[in-house]
Amino acid sequence: MDVLSAIKNRRSTPKLKEAPVDPKKIEKILEAAVWAPNHHMTEPWKFFVLSGEGRRPFSRVLREVAKGRVDDPESENGQKRIEKISRKPFAAPTVIVVALSPSGKEKAIYIEDVCAVAAASQNMLLATHSLELGAIWRSGPIYNTPGVKEYFNLREDEEILGVIFLGEPEVEKKKATRTPYEEKTTWIDADS
Repeated sequence: MDVLSAIKNRRSTPKLKEAPVDPKKIEKILEAAVWAPNHHMTEPWKFFVLSGEGRRPFSRVLREVAKGRVDDPESENGQKRIEKISRKPFAAPTVIVVALSPSGKEKAIYIEDVCAVAAASQNMLLATHSLELGAIWRSGPIYNTPGVKEYFNLREDEEILGVIFLGEPEVEKKKATRTPYEEKTTWIDADS
């Protein structure tokens, strides 16, 4: 599969089978991540791979965090919301938590490090697609709450930029369309 084809045909896959993912494939996905471009070679990423019962502690952490994020945790709606949030780690057989971990290098620039971690995540998604797996990249403020950051032993300056859920697709990936690049591009080719 050539890279342009992978870019055009990769799709987020929200419904994944519970079948375990071959650890060798996960290693290939992580290997692709670390080849992302990163200015000044800061390599500002950390990955946490959760699978099988290893997802359960994260589920418990999310449950506790969710109790403080719903209006009335004792209400029926509050309980449903807490349960929904606590089930997130079980949306896929493998969950990769992707964190920004600033290197502390003098030349490091925060936004460049954020972009590097995003590029690493895109590499992971493309590698997943090339391995005929499905994945979806999710993010949200709940992943950067004190309880979650503490669970992953993240420093104050570290943050979770996304969670990649991956596995075998349960449904066929949908075709997608994009606005043509011509509508989003300005060509500047003269000194005026």
